[in-house]
Amino acid sequence: MQQQDYFYSTVPQDSHDRERLDNVHPAGWRNPQPADRYSLVVVGAGTAGLVAAHAAAALGAKVALIERNLLGGDCLNVGCVPSKAIIRTARLYADMRNAGQYGAQTPDDLRVDFAAVMQRMRGIRARISRADSVHRLIEAGVDVFFGEARFTGTDTLTVDGVKLRFKKALIATGARPNTPLIPGLVEAGFLTNENVFDLTELPRRLLVIGGGPLGCELAQAFCRFGAQTIIAQDWPLFLPKEERDAAQLLSDAFARDGIEVRLNTRAVNVRTEGGQKLVDLVSDDYKSTVAVDAILTGTGRVPNVDGLNLEAAGVDFDTALGIRVDDFLCSSNRRIYAAGDACLEHKFTHTADASARIVVRNALFLGRQRLSALTIPWCTYTDPAIAHVGLYVRQAHERCIPVKTFTIPMHDVDRAIADNEEVGFVKIHVKERTDRILGATIVARHAGDIINEITLAMVAGIGLRTLAHVIHAYPTQAEAIKKAADAYNRTRLTPTIQALLRGWLRW
Repeated sequence: MQQQDYFYSTVPQDSHDRERLDNVHPAGWRNPQPADRYSLVVVGAGTAGLVAAHAAAALGAKVALIERNLLGGDCLNVGCVPSKAIIRTARLYADMRNAGQYGAQTPDDLRVDFAAVMQRMRGIRARISRADSVHRLIEAGVDVFFGEARFTGTDTLTVDGVKLRFKKALIATGARPNTPLIPGLVEAGFLTNENVFDLTELPRRLLVIGGGPLGCELAQAFCRFGAQTIIAQDWPLFLPKEERDAAQLLSDAFARDGIEVRLNTRAVNVRTEGGQKLVDLVSDDYKSTVAVDAILTGTGRVPNVDGLNLEAAGVDFDTALGIRVDDFLCSSNRRIYAAGDACLEHKFTHTADASARIVVRNALFLGRQRLSALTIPWCTYTDPAIAHVGLYVRQAHERCIPVKTFTIPMHDVDRAIADNEEVGFVKIHVKERTDRILGATIVARHAGDIINEITLAMVAGIGLRTLAHVIHAYPTQAEAIKKAADAYNRTRLTPTIQALLRGWLRW
């Protein structure tokens, strides 16, 4: 695997970028004089680092936060915030093209202004950067250091040569794109999430290498903006971790949008001719060449653990898996913890947030909160979106847990019909002969919002029987959850109970 640095662009394109950079890495910044000793030193100022720094400082701890690049990390600068901003605009264009389905007229001259799309994204990113700004951290009492952190001992590190001592430390350095080893790729130039949001012109033809969540989200968005889009995926299955019917619905949606999905396909060579990129693809034994204007890689992420001199701190790590931590997020050095993408399998913003809160409790207040106790939902923000929480059926079977599934198609939900968003379903798994929710998968335009109700029920120990008694505002798409709960209640009406009820009513 080729190693890449994980710096983002710091060249402002407009006033929005200048505002963001003033918030997350002000020009001419001078680091403060270090305290004698910090209660907590946080290395990395992405979601996990910011959450931990704010939480610890609010509880009275003396905190130092170190960032080598931009506050806010991936989520703010090159991840969740910019991607969801352009996904929303892409969905608007798709709806305008399908205006007839809503009883409206499709505009005669529907033209995508991609530069305006990206300008809107930069404006949203700048606005949200205010919450992650260095000024907020200073107001919270956090000492902010910009520079390279390197551990020099089990309780010391340096920032650009300046020594900091700590009682406890948190490594929250995040992750970077995994660059596939394809001959000619680097020479031809390619996009990742770290530079794709710097574009101001839409590529006419786009190849996405990798069919994971990131690749799928951006492939659909760029296709809806008008790019001829191909997804090349080495796996034989589309979104292999998701349930097959969920992945199939998304595959069908991609086909309707005009995305070409090639499974069992590897990119084996890239070259540039005549201002275009020629990519050689191998699908089983079939070889072909596609000509594109841009290549976007989305083949996973690897943790940022290089360059920290972790050996000096006695911290065990793996370059592919990250910091080795126990269930309490403590490393092999009892003074040093890790959180977020630097150590977790599930590399989501919300898991980074949750893990940082665990570290603050466990490191500073002798807590014993376990990572394994978390119930973690996630969502791929395509259209329709795919959200999941808890166990898949295959996982329940592997653990010899009997499962009963209740599925409500979205075309049976009144609000989904009214919204013309009938593609999808709500599928809830319970342990057989009980109402205990084991997991759920939702395919719907608003799946990411709907999944939260089921996550809450699982965390609170609320069964499907109780959800049947929850009055849902009508009409909403979340009514599908109540329909699934009603379906569970009907299974409780056994023939014996039905006979008793009929006898009672005849009496």
